[in-house]
Amino acid sequence: MCRIEFCLLVFSISIIDASTLNGAQPSSRNNELKQFPSDFLFGAATSSYQIEGAWNEGGKGWSMWDHLVRTAPEHIADNTTGDVASNSYYFYKRDVQILKELGVNIYRFSISWPRILPYGRPDYVNREGVDYYNNLINELLANDITPFVTMYHWELPQNLNERGGWLTRDTDDENIIDWFGDYARVLYREFGDRVKHWLTINEPYIHCNHGYGYANHAPRRSSPGEGYYECGRNILLAHARAYHIYKEEFSQGGQVGIVLSCDWAMPSTDSEADAQAVLDYFDFHFGIYMDPIFSPQGNQPQSLIDRIANMSAAQGYSESRLRPFTEEQIDYMRGTSDFLALNHYTSYIVYKNESVNGMYVVPSHNDDAQIGMYRDPSWLQSISPWLYGYPAGLHNLLVYIKNKYNSPTIYITENGFSSNPGLIDNDRVTYYRGYLNAVLDALDDGVDVRGYCAWSLMDNFEWAAGFTVRFGLYQVDMNDPERPRTPRKSALVYKEIIRSRVIDPEYNPDPYETDGSYVIKTSCVFVITLALLNIVL
Repeated sequence: MCRIEFCLLVFSISIIDASTLNGAQPSSRNNELKQFPSDFLFGAATSSYQIEGAWNEGGKGWSMWDHLVRTAPEHIADNTTGDVASNSYYFYKRDVQILKELGVNIYRFSISWPRILPYGRPDYVNREGVDYYNNLINELLANDITPFVTMYHWELPQNLNERGGWLTRDTDDENIIDWFGDYARVLYREFGDRVKHWLTINEPYIHCNHGYGYANHAPRRSSPGEGYYECGRNILLAHARAYHIYKEEFSQGGQVGIVLSCDWAMPSTDSEADAQAVLDYFDFHFGIYMDPIFSPQGNQPQSLIDRIANMSAAQGYSESRLRPFTEEQIDYMRGTSDFLALNHYTSYIVYKNESVNGMYVVPSHNDDAQIGMYRDPSWLQSISPWLYGYPAGLHNLLVYIKNKYNSPTIYITENGFSSNPGLIDNDRVTYYRGYLNAVLDALDDGVDVRGYCAWSLMDNFEWAAGFTVRFGLYQVDMNDPERPRTPRKSALVYKEIIRSRVIDPEYNPDPYETDGSYVIKTSCVFVITLALLNIVL
């Protein structure tokens, strides 16, 4: 066992109130109403394919998601598409309006690669696409909202996907690292005078696992023991390329970071084997992407490198399924992030499970990790089977990152809870209050958390789940061509937290007082009052 890492993990857990480790919903310590710092940034997040619509309008090219929903619609839970979604391409001013209503400081959105470069390459730039994002950025700035822009949220141009996509080799004459670098250069040139916070690539673990591992997402390439690792390798190098281009070719005074996802993991028992399972969890889910950028030594965790090499040899491979980086590449990636953009949703209880070895038909990264995972059924459960609320997990994770990676600047760029349609979303309110209290506790522990973005601003196309789950602070009527956005109770609670910078557990707004039903109720009261007056008179 790596004793240093284990001590860091134990320290991260030990400073947390024991009650939060037993599944209780935490509040700020001592139940006091602590206040967020005046410079703490609140925001909301979306992504282009999930909300924009206009899939073949305004000069946009095909993405690999446009291709998937047409060629394999059965892989979307409700056979829907993102063709229209929330129609933000046409209703972006309304989106900015609801952001203004919430009172947020920042808006995290993504740019559609094929909307800017319909054929993926910079020899043709679609001016209509550039105009759309210019209009959105300018509208945000006019309303004192800072844009946090994600360059790539899983929308690879389909023609680049057909040429290998994220599985091209960096030794190839044409490869994804060069393609992404050229794309990033266009974005800096077109928008960098106003955009000062760039997020290169969203969630490499999720993207590679679902897109190139278990084939749940576009482009549905099933290679969990090889393609998954190659995808992640290319994403790390592509991110580094975009970072170096910004620092070396542009003098725009902004910052560049990467978006990494990580859930919290805790041991099932106090055994050494389960403690090691926790370390393995972080290596295989987080360290594989975090260490090459944020650790002082660079490169992926040595324990992970050795495990995969040994597994590969036992499986008859002539070389490791995890292709190694050169020393030059390790140096190139190290330190290539001005901040960590962190997405976090849930937690797991993990245990060592060597029985998974050989249970898969083909080698896989889950097989390599040799861990089992489950959740405590007492945790707050969403309608998504993978999402259980355990707020202490976010606090633990933030402290763990601070201790292990020398206290990087962190923006929480996604955190949210899924529900059915409806404006009364009390479970989401409970979730947000718990997780924001966890952020307050992390701030008390010296974690450099600068901001928090709720996922999501509005209901959207949730990838393979389609529209069967709703994450929005604002409900969107997907059956109405006007796609009205109506605030849920959680939106009103979040708005009050932003305004007061305090999490008041007693605040209990009624979302029906913000839409047309309130007008109807008010009108009825007015008519009844007049009738009573007439009777009296």
